[in-house]
Amino acid sequence: MARRRKGRPLDGWLVLDKPGTMTSTQAMAKCRWLMQAEKAGHGGTLDPIATGVLPIAFGEATKTVQYAMDGSKTYRFLLRFGQATDTDDRAGQVIATSDLRPTDEQIEAALEGFQGWISQVPPRYSAIKVEGERAYDLAREGAALELKPREVRVDSFLLTGRPDEDHAWFEVECGKGTYMRSLARDLAEALGTVGHVAELRRLRVGRFTLAEAATLEQLEQASQAGDADRFLLPIETALDQVPTIPLADPEAMKLRQGQAVLLMRRTDVARLDAIRATLPEGAEAVALATCAGRPVALVRVEGPAIQPVRVLNV
Repeated sequence: MARRRKGRPLDGWLVLDKPGTMTSTQAMAKCRWLMQAEKAGHGGTLDPIATGVLPIAFGEATKTVQYAMDGSKTYRFLLRFGQATDTDDRAGQVIATSDLRPTDEQIEAALEGFQGWISQVPPRYSAIKVEGERAYDLAREGAALELKPREVRVDSFLLTGRPDEDHAWFEVECGKGTYMRSLARDLAEALGTVGHVAELRRLRVGRFTLAEAATLEQLEQASQAGDADRFLLPIETALDQVPTIPLADPEAMKLRQGQAVLLMRRTDVARLDAIRATLPEGAEAVALATCAGRPVALVRVEGPAIQPVRVLNV
């Protein structure tokens, strides 16, 4: 007999302003408990010291996490020059020091080399898997790690403040998989010194921003008042960059049953052609099928047909 889940069925997204005192998993578990939700997941892990936007998915919204994470992200971080740590942030042990401090002009010039598609080695203490093990677990065990560089996209990397010669504030817009700790470490090294992230705050993940985020304190107060659901956003909030295909009831029913739907109406064919035209060559065409304004399924466009990828039972 299947074990019954604890909690109530709840579908949608919560944007948490994560505190810098817990891991993303701990924050998600706290939100799930406060919302009394049956099922939860989070999008885009934040470092324990990091604060800011952590999207929490409940119920059927967990099926859309990967699409939410495909969006661009915005971060703000404080770089501490002169000290390198083993974790590349203030939580680690100092492993190297330098007396050299770059000027603003030197920083601005160096930033040009860290924009566009760049090669980046993830921090040793990261969630990257090495032969099935998390890098941070291996690092804690003292294993010799040699992480491979990865291509990541940095759309904007700006110097936004200089409190003193030891510190500098930056704001970054980037694609998924970009580590701020690596950016800070590599920028400091490019400037002939060493450095680490002293403070880190995520301002945006795709559609989710701080403007709609709730703190744990606000969520706790709302939960006590029985009003926590007011922070819940619709499932499709995470899919604003995914094109939509409206369907009639019979077509929606077929998708919900796991069947492909052939769309032969002229307007539908034109819509499918428009979706494919926006994609790079060879990229999979994914869309959100809706019926009467409600999400039905994430679908894959195959010629004149759509094939269900993830059915949303709402």
